[in-house]
Parts: sequence; structure tokens; C-alpha cells
Amino acid sequence: MSTPVSTQIQLAARPQGWPTHDDFRTVRVPLGALEAGHVRVRNEFVSVDPYMRGRMNDVRSYVAPYQLGETITGGAIGRVVASEAPELPVGALVLHQHGWSDLVQDAASTFRAVPDLPGVPSSLRLHILGVTGLTAYVGLTAIAKLQPGETVFVSGAAGAVGTAVGQLAKLLGADRVIGSAGSDEKLALLTENYGYDVAFNYKNGDVRGQLAQAAPAGIDVFFDNVGGDHLEAALDVFNDSGRAALCGAIAGYNTTERAPGPDNLANVITRALTLKGFTLAAYLQLGAEFQEKIAPWFAEGKIAYDETIVDGIDHTVDAFLDMMRGANTGKMLVRIPTDTRGEEDAHA
Repeated sequence: MSTPVSTQIQLAARPQGWPTHDDFRTVRVPLGALEAGHVRVRNEFVSVDPYMRGRMNDVRSYVAPYQLGETITGGAIGRVVASEAPELPVGALVLHQHGWSDLVQDAASTFRAVPDLPGVPSSLRLHILGVTGLTAYVGLTAIAKLQPGETVFVSGAAGAVGTAVGQLAKLLGADRVIGSAGSDEKLALLTENYGYDVAFNYKNGDVRGQLAQAAPAGIDVFFDNVGGDHLEAALDVFNDSGRAALCGAIAGYNTTERAPGPDNLANVITRALTLKGFTLAAYLQLGAEFQEKIAPWFAEGKIAYDETIVDGIDHTVDAFLDMMRGANTGKMLVRIPTDTRGEEDAHA
């Protein structure tokens, strides 16, 4: 029997500014025999996400930085193809954080079995039915404490989290939802598919002016994925007692110099605003509550989603770089083509 080989993407150098292909390397790693309590999983989809850029820097953050020469970890979903763990038999669909590889084996405890949903692609477990949707829900409810009838502004609205936020905000009772995106095609999707009442193209410049025009009565909630000029714009138009859920700051992820702070931060005081950053790890206990909400909405056809899919583990870096440039609509994913699966796998 041939030896199974895992293709993995590693961090070769810490990016200075925008990442390039030279910051990564692809390696082929032969896998040994399965140990007791371990499983081998063939991935179906691998996630690339903005937060990964921050982990490529050797700086303090909410999660440890990636180490040079190690495989980049992150969300993925796949099926067990060999098992020495009765709780995860061959064929089980599993979520895990082993990241950028096509084939992975490790202790069964590092994988979480999820049920197959008839007619539902497994990829949705990596976004709208998984951590992406939960992030949107947590930001709107636990952080920003959205109330029915309020106005919400979402930066980076056409990304995976942003498309979820727009829909959930409406389903949770928001009266008006405003989004920013980087192309006219994305603006149309936001207003036609994702619950946004109005959207503007930040690449046209004057984010402050465009938001003021889109929100003549002000905003109550800001869900921020971008930071920078979008945060300044929100601070201009916040109503009294407004709340911001600060989820990401992609505008500054690839800068090499410190960006100046908002010039209107005094509004936080004069308007009694609340700005709160969050990471999902501290709110995972809300997962069951989120699933109770999202499952019937999804079954009733009230949840839309888009995926931008790149085929092949060897193109993971391409997918990541494209996502960082905003080339995706909805969730960016790497799909492991079916014809590469299983030829070397066997029941252990």
C-alpha cells in the first residue's frame, strides 16, 4: 500500500506590508501509520480569512502568531478516510483547525463531527452556518445590543461576515441597514440579496460624505470589519448612545507604518458612544442560541450566501491574496477537488 502524502502550505517568511507568494511554501509530507485514537481526514474545503494576516506578524494578539516553517492553521472541513477512533468512523464529516492542507491526521479530539444536512454543501459549515454567522450574531446581539427599529452601518459589507451581518440585522429587527463595498456589482448584491437598504462604493472616495448621505438620520449600530476611514465616518454620524462592534480592521492589516487615530474621537464622549472590540473565542457559549435562530431561517429560505471558490490546495495562497484585495464576494474558500481524494486511503 502506498504511503499517504499530505500537501501543506507553510509560512516561509513574515510579510512586510502586503504578503506575496515568496512568504509561503508548499511541502509534501508523508504520513505515518495511524496511532490509536487518531484519524486521517481528507479535506473538502479549506478557509482563508482576514485574521490570518495578523497571525503572520510576530506581535502580541488575541491568538499566538504563526511560526515560521509551520503549516498555517485555520478552519477546514473534511471526511474521515481512515480511523483508529471509534467515535469518528470512516465517512464522518468533521470540522477542524488544522488549516491549509489537503490531508491531515491527528488525535480524534482535534476534530468535531457535524451532521450531514441533505442538500446543504459542507462548505456552509465554514461560514454562514458556522463561525462566520456566529460572529455576525455575536457582534449584533452580545456586543452592539441591536434593538428593533435601529439603523445599522456595516463596513466591508460584501465579505463573508458582512453579508451575514446585513441579513441577521434585518431578521433581528433593524429598520435600516447600510453597507460599504468595493464595486458596483457588490453594491447590487448587497441591496438585492443581503438585506441592505442602501450601499456605497468606498473606492469612490469620501467615505464620510457617502455615509452621511446614506444615513441622514444617523446610525445606532456600527459593525466594523475595516477600521480607518470607515470608523471615522461612523463616529461622525452616530446617534447618542450608539454602539460599535469592532470585529476587524482590514484597512490596516498590511500597513508598515502606524496609522493616525480618528480625528473625531471626542464624539465618543459627547454622544455617550460605546466602542467594543471582540473576538469570537470569548462568546462560543452563544453557539447553541445562534443555531436555534439560524436553522429555521435557513430552512425557510431567509438566508442567502455567496461563495468564491478556488480549486486545489496548491492555489491556497492565490485565494488568500485575492481575498485580502477584496476580490471575493461572500466567503472565500479553497476546494479540494474530488479526483484527488481517497486513492491512497484505506480503513486503518
